[in-house]
Amino acid sequence: MDLGSALSIASSGLNGIEYQYSVISQNVANSSTAGYASETASVTSAVAGNQGTGVRIGQTVVNVSPYLQSSLYTQNAKVAALTASSNSLAAVESVQGSTSSDSGSTETLSDQLGNVQTALTSLTSTPLESSAQTAVITAATSLTDTIHTLSSTYAQERQTAEDTIVSTVSTINQDLTQIGQLSKQIMALKAVGTDTSSLENSRLEVMNDLSSQVGVKFTETSKGDMLVTTEDGTSLPTRPDQVGLSDSSVTLPSNTWPLSATGGSSTANTTLTDSMYYKAGDSDSAIAGITVADGKTTTGTDITSDLTSGTLGANITLRDTTYPTMQAQLDSFSATLINRFSAAGMSLFTSSSGSSTIDTSTGSSLTGLSDGIQVSSSYSDDPSTLAPSGSVTLISDVLSTTFGTSSDDVSGSLAAPTTGLGASGTLSTGYSGTQGLVALASALTSDQGATISTASTNLTYASAVQTTISSKVTNVSGVDVNTEMAKIVALQNAYTANAKIISSVQTMFTALLDAIN
Repeated sequence: MDLGSALSIASSGLNGIEYQYSVISQNVANSSTAGYASETASVTSAVAGNQGTGVRIGQTVVNVSPYLQSSLYTQNAKVAALTASSNSLAAVESVQGSTSSDSGSTETLSDQLGNVQTALTSLTSTPLESSAQTAVITAATSLTDTIHTLSSTYAQERQTAEDTIVSTVSTINQDLTQIGQLSKQIMALKAVGTDTSSLENSRLEVMNDLSSQVGVKFTETSKGDMLVTTEDGTSLPTRPDQVGLSDSSVTLPSNTWPLSATGGSSTANTTLTDSMYYKAGDSDSAIAGITVADGKTTTGTDITSDLTSGTLGANITLRDTTYPTMQAQLDSFSATLINRFSAAGMSLFTSSSGSSTIDTSTGSSLTGLSDGIQVSSSYSDDPSTLAPSGSVTLISDVLSTTFGTSSDDVSGSLAAPTTGLGASGTLSTGYSGTQGLVALASALTSDQGATISTASTNLTYASAVQTTISSKVTNVSGVDVNTEMAKIVALQNAYTANAKIISSVQTMFTALLDAIN
């Protein structure tokens, strides 16, 4: 081997070391970047004519386990969904009180209803005492105030869910089209054999963020493109060309394409009312579904039911199922409260229009009743009418029948509506309507409390699983700064050795030239 070959080999060694330094620097710089996968420099021995010619720099390898990454993405979506649900439901928990016997709470429906019952019982002892009469009205007003607070909370959290859906769709669009843009660059570089590791890592970071927004699956093609689908396989395009359109038709990345959450408008949020609901294919549905561009129609295809898990999936469930069901339960209770008092001859509670009898034959007609339930003005203006001329007969009837639990007191027209509820007429309470008033109130609070508790418990479990999977992903893809630093020490020694060879060869060349001259 001549001096020229030795110099060339040593120079290639220095180039290889510089390349490895750059990869290590990239790893260290991104050691805390979410979704970043460590990169490994690819350096192999170069051989020509059975003789070593130095080192060859190859394609940088991104350390990823597809199976582990897929598992993590799935778990990210679960945790994000449960987090969104738990955070939202905490607002309900704060106003509904506790059904626990040792909680000390006096804020639940059953507590407030019990206060009305207690006030009426006390009034039987002193029917002509104005303070006792007023106590009944005060307790009844507190009960309606609690109903209003619950109803208002459901409405506020439902509206928040709707607003979050719109903003989340915008974020999802941004992530999808960023993936599409990066994939297009990756495919172009792969076609000419150029390194794509940095672009692949940038795409992984976006994929990690997207996985928390909505439950998705990723499939990489042999050319480097990334195909994204919902968990049930519905395609989510990342570029117009994936649905047969020209990429020039959309400026990427975009926050308005390919999904739309507001019937074509990407910015205007819908202000919800109790009478509004979403149901695919229902012409009376006043809430727009989430559509995806399909390259065939201007409105796209409604895929709301395919968007499960993640922040988006959770808020769709909160908006379309959780809070409408809670509202339906409360409306059913309010109607039953009005009717059972009226049936006993004391129309203490009325609707906002003053009706003391509610038709419960059509459950959907009860929607929003809780918003306006009130204490009848005939009693609040003149509490003495609770015990006319000191008679306690009416009060006794209320205590025995309105708060009764016998079949005659809780069945037939006095049974609480349990099905066909909500604006869509498709919701149910989930518990029996042939219970006493106090039991109905407790069933409502317990059912909603179970929903809140389940979300919280599942979040704790899902987070633990996420931590376990994340740890496994880190073992494969994470950056260990100590390991990278150890590599640097080895590279420094190698760099010094190669530099020494070059210096020695140069000295020998100088000596040879001097000898010739």
